[in-house]
Amino acid sequence: MKLKTEAWGVFKIGELFDIHPTKAYNFTNSKLFETEGVCPVVVNSSFNNGVGGYTTLAPTETGNIITFSDTTSTDAIFYQNQPFVGYPHVQGLYPIGSYQNKWNQYSLLFFLVVFKRMAQCLNFDYVNKFTRDTAKSILVRLPVDIDGELDFSYMESYMKRIEMSAKATLRDLCNIETITAANINISRWKEFAISEIFPKIVKPVVYHTREVHQDFNGIPYIVRSKFNNGIKYRVTRPQGRVNPPNVISFGAENATFFYQKEEWISGRDMYFIDVREIDEYACLFIVTCLQQVAAKYSYNYGLFPELLKKEKIKLPIDKEGNPDFMQMSNRMKALEVLSRHKICVCSELL
Repeated sequence: MKLKTEAWGVFKIGELFDIHPTKAYNFTNSKLFETEGVCPVVVNSSFNNGVGGYTTLAPTETGNIITFSDTTSTDAIFYQNQPFVGYPHVQGLYPIGSYQNKWNQYSLLFFLVVFKRMAQCLNFDYVNKFTRDTAKSILVRLPVDIDGELDFSYMESYMKRIEMSAKATLRDLCNIETITAANINISRWKEFAISEIFPKIVKPVVYHTREVHQDFNGIPYIVRSKFNNGIKYRVTRPQGRVNPPNVISFGAENATFFYQKEEWISGRDMYFIDVREIDEYACLFIVTCLQQVAAKYSYNYGLFPELLKKEKIKLPIDKEGNPDFMQMSNRMKALEVLSRHKICVCSELL
C-alpha cells in the first residue's frame, strides 16, 4: 500500500517525545540474565527486537514505548509492547505534549517505521553515534487531519490493515502442503574445537567509514551487523589490501557469521575464517552451526578470535571421523531446491 505523503505535516521528534535512558539495574550480565527469567531485558542489540535475554527481576519500564540504542546503529530501533527491564545506553521515547495520551500500539508502530527510515538516511553507525539529542532534532512527516493535527485514526487503521493482510498471508502459507526434507540425525556427528578444524582466523585491514566511498558497482563494505550479509553498502575498491572471497566473516560485537563469496573490505573489530578450501554450500552449512556459538555473545561480551577458537561445534563426519564436507554440501543443495520451490508457491499466493 503506497502512501501519499505530500499533504502530511512536519513534526520535530523532540516535540512529540521526551527521550531519555531506560531504567536499568546496576548488575553484571551474569547476575541480570537468568535461564528461568520471564521479563525481557532490552539491550544494545539490533537483533530480536533488542531483547538480549530474560530475568526474574521486576520490570523497570511499563512497555508501549519505542526504544533505541545510542551505541549501535539505527537498526536497533524497536517497539516494546510489554513491560521490560532497561539497559545502559538504551533510550526510550516517552510521549509528551497534547498528544501524550493518544499513542497506542498501532500509531507507535506507524511512527516507528517513519522514524527508523529517517534515521537510517542519516547514516549513523558505531562511529557516528545515534544520540538522543540527535534523535530529538529529526524532522518527520506524519499524517494530519483537516485541522493540521496528528491523525491517529489514520495511522491506527493503516497499521491494522497491514496486520490483517500479514495474518491472512500467514494463514495461506500455513495451508501449503508441508514439504520437508528428511530430519537430520546428529547422533553420529562429532564435536570439534574451532581451532582444530579452522586454525586460520584473520584480522583484516580496517577501513573506517570516513575512508570509503559509496559505489553501487563497488565491493561490499562489511561491518558488525546482523543484516544484509553484514554489508553496510558497496564502496569503491581501495588501493590497499582487500579481503579474499570464499571466507566466513564475523564481527566481535553483535557477532554474526556470514559467507562472503566476493572480495570485500571491513570496518573495525571484523575478522574472517579462512575456509577457501571448502566449497560454498558446505561453508553455508558451517555458518549455520557457528551461529549457535554466536548466540552466547553480545555487544557487551564480544566474540574475539581467541574466544572463538576455544568454542566447539558438532559436524557430520566421514568414516575416518573427519568433518564430512561433501555431506554438508549435499545437504545445503537439497535445502536450496526445497527453498526455491517454497518461494515459487509463496509468490503465487502473494
